[in-house]
Amino acid sequence: MSPLHTIQDPGSQRLTWNKVPLSILIIKKIFDASVVPPFKDLVTWLVECRQMVVFIEEKVLQENLLQEDTEFQNLTTKLSIFREGKDDLTDKIDFIICLGGDGTLLYASSLFQQSVPPVLSFHLGSLGFLTPFQFENFQDQVNQVIEGNVPLTLRSRLKCVTCKKDSVCSRTLHINNIDKADASTHILVLNEVVVDRGPSPYLCNIDLYIERKLVTSVQGDGLIISTPTGSTAYATAAGASMVHPNVPAIVITPICPHSLSFRPVVVPAGAEIMVMVSPEARHTAWASFDGRNRQEIQHGDTLRITTSVYPVPSLCYQDQMSDWFESLAGCLNWNVRKSQKQFTDSTRTSSLTSLESLSERESDRDPEYV
Repeated sequence: MSPLHTIQDPGSQRLTWNKVPLSILIIKKIFDASVVPPFKDLVTWLVECRQMVVFIEEKVLQENLLQEDTEFQNLTTKLSIFREGKDDLTDKIDFIICLGGDGTLLYASSLFQQSVPPVLSFHLGSLGFLTPFQFENFQDQVNQVIEGNVPLTLRSRLKCVTCKKDSVCSRTLHINNIDKADASTHILVLNEVVVDRGPSPYLCNIDLYIERKLVTSVQGDGLIISTPTGSTAYATAAGASMVHPNVPAIVITPICPHSLSFRPVVVPAGAEIMVMVSPEARHTAWASFDGRNRQEIQHGDTLRITTSVYPVPSLCYQDQMSDWFESLAGCLNWNVRKSQKQFTDSTRTSSLTSLESLSERESDRDPEYV
């Protein structure tokens, strides 16, 4: 009898190109002088050696160190410039290169609210949990991506929709049927949605629904609803389990709950989660999306969340498992401790003698001892 379902091997996720990639978007960590030299080296090599179309954000080119560099300024005429929120990058980018920390990957995700090009992330920031590549041999790394057959992780995102009280959006049965024009907010996030009490001194009092059924009321500092990628961010600090990004799941984590029994839970990807301010709440709540677009949730408003159909294809340095566990150990010191010392020959002999002596005494005391 054949199995009903086949479990996909994570190692089967690899980057393949239908055509040779020609255009690259470079996301650079801003206000960091140490990233400027690698940025210039990368741009110069891509434009002059690889003859590629390079997109750069306008505000990056306005940094003082780049403005004062005459040689680089001569190169800017060959670059394609875009402005966040004004220029549409859809179908213009073949793949993305991030230079910085995890925040650059989150920012790249925010620029693409539908399908996202593959992302190659170089570790030039602080933590670097999501940036496994070192910049020293960047030419080899980029060439390998251009050739294809590179392992990647499809990092799921959350689709988040805010509906105002009594709106058409709030009455729509399923989140996937909501028209963007009817929603107050319609955004995809890579890490998490955080609902908290904002500036209020009172407990955050919100109702949590899953598949339109009231599950519980949250009283505390707030609630984190995260992807598996986001489970190793704010959610981990709040006590959630760390979930591998290949696991199809949504992690729900309370922030300082006023209850000793409120533990984080994991629900299936695709479930619709709904958060509302409780009718008896003393104040409103506030929501933020990957740390941005902070907004107030009023009484009667609805925040609706589910798994998006548009993941972020994040390129791996080794493979999906090795990269993740190395990040856990290297960035979060997961299970890092000094090793227990082994017995020396003399200590081992002494311990064995003590155990044999103990066994003899037990044998003498208990006639049924075997």
